[in-house]
Amino acid sequence: MAVIRETDIIAGMDAYDTWCDAARKLIGTEPPTRIAPTLPRPTMALAVRYSLHMLETKAPGPGVEVRVAPWGAVKILDGPASDPHNLTPPDVIELDPDVWLRVASGVTTWSEEREAGHISAVGERDDLSAILPLG
Repeated sequence: MAVIRETDIIAGMDAYDTWCDAARKLIGTEPPTRIAPTLPRPTMALAVRYSLHMLETKAPGPGVEVRVAPWGAVKILDGPASDPHNLTPPDVIELDPDVWLRVASGVTTWSEEREAGHISAVGERDDLSAILPLG
């Protein structure tokens, strides 16, 4: 199932841009790993879904599941597919929405968020720094 409906892609792009603009305004006012713009819930949901869609497009594959609860999850990168019994790939990464949007947009780096303890990752391919920020 797609993380975003095709009819919502333009709205998702706008929501992602809105989040990025709001985050840029906060740079310098607090540590980068604490930047978390306050936006309406539907805007946050669309920003996350759109950015996950961009990630899935940039690095398709069945090997790593990236989860950003409560708004979406995608499978990316080559590698072993899900176990047919539990449907979870061997590599799983979980992030909160603001953490995900910070690394996706380049406000922070993967290593900064990892060192701050904001990324939960299991598996050999638990570092997405080679494909982030999204661009």
